[in-house]
Amino acid sequence: MNEENDKWREIGGRLRKAREYLELKQDEAAEAVGLSRSALSLVENGRRKVDAVELARFADVYSQSIESLTGTTTTPPLPESVQALARAATELSTEDRDELMRFAEFLQARGPRSPKRG
Repeated sequence: MNEENDKWREIGGRLRKAREYLELKQDEAAEAVGLSRSALSLVENGRRKVDAVELARFADVYSQSIESLTGTTTTPPLPESVQALARAATELSTEDRDELMRFAEFLQARGPRSPKRG
């Protein structure tokens, strides 16, 4: 039973990290998922289990796979520079984020650059 409780605490921790990464408050995330704020708090602390429907809602709201939220698959960590860029982008307007995305797509299409020789 203790191992199962540990698993629910791990899932709750992943859900909390995903919410915090998006800079959502508990009440904002709870409303988006269809839970009360107190229920979300219990989930994030591993004291309340989530069913498959709720987990799918969390995955949708947090734009993550169910597997990543449950820990059944691991995604490689993002480089710190990419994480910093994502944090900075959250402060931008929708139009500016769209422009940033277009610029990123431009850079990808251009292909990798070779280092300059001096």
